[in-house]
Amino acid sequence: MSHGKFKWRLTAIIAMIALVLGGCSGEPFLSTLTPQGENAEVLFDLMMLATGIMTLVTLVVIIIFIYVSLKFRRTKERENLIPKQVEGSHKLEIIWTVIPIILLLVLAVPTVAATINLSADKDSIPENALQVNVTGKLYWWEFEYPSEEIITSQDLVIPAGERVYLKLKAGDVKHSFWVPAIAGKMDTNTDNDNYMWIHAYEPGMFYGKCAELCGPSHALMDFKVRVLSKGDYEKWVANMKQPTEVPTDNVAQTGQEIFAKSCAGCHAVESNDPRPAAGRLAPNLSNFADRERVAGIKEMTPENINAWLADPETIKPGNKMTNTYNLNPEEIEAVTQYLLTLSKENK
Repeated sequence: MSHGKFKWRLTAIIAMIALVLGGCSGEPFLSTLTPQGENAEVLFDLMMLATGIMTLVTLVVIIIFIYVSLKFRRTKERENLIPKQVEGSHKLEIIWTVIPIILLLVLAVPTVAATINLSADKDSIPENALQVNVTGKLYWWEFEYPSEEIITSQDLVIPAGERVYLKLKAGDVKHSFWVPAIAGKMDTNTDNDNYMWIHAYEPGMFYGKCAELCGPSHALMDFKVRVLSKGDYEKWVANMKQPTEVPTDNVAQTGQEIFAKSCAGCHAVESNDPRPAAGRLAPNLSNFADRERVAGIKEMTPENINAWLADPETIKPGNKMTNTYNLNPEEIEAVTQYLLTLSKENK
């Protein structure tokens, strides 16, 4: 074997091993294989059923292939022997027609039942159910709780153990809402509303993504679903309804003044933002300091906030905040300190 061929094959083997290990590493934030909610478990069961059927068919084909290869292998005694012809056999035609039909029915019946069970529309939402309006935008998510008069972004907060109904829409281009561990996937369109419900068994943090190619930062359009106990959820709602506190630190106060002049035209710092949906051009920041991530992807640290304010284009290419204003380093530091005061926790 030539050195070039050996090097190419070695590179291919290493790449395959890295790909497999990469899929197994870390916590399965976006795994459909660890369902933690009612509809996610239904989808998981369907996936396992389909995988089981495909595995069975594959095994049967392999067994038949091995059997035929051994039984009818070429030998000196059979060199001139013509195998028995089965063309036009009604028995075989019925067998290989009926068996796929049965397998399709085994898969189709639970699939149709699950589709009906998981479906939702405006008229099917129970009167007292928690409803959230979800809007996908370039490249962030807005969550509006109409009955509580709360608007937030990036983190969808829901109570554990109950169905939460979502009305989904896109604010600019087509997106797709997907939380693998507790829900399925639903497109958000600009010209119509889609509906779905989600359900989580226990409190926890679950990761979601946009699943529709929407632009340069599509892969960075992350969000979180925070599932709280019923009591903690009610406390969160009460906290969110509280007015934003005025900072006492001098640097943060300066940052608030800069924010009011440069950022407040797009960003709101009160959760009861009265502007219509079309006027909410940027994420609501009323509980900004309580989030895990800056811009949905960077760890919540002062350094990352500074980096985002200084040059958002390097973090999320194509975002709408790029070049909207220019702040010097001192102003950026002041705004960062102000943003870190925007908390609704522990009130």
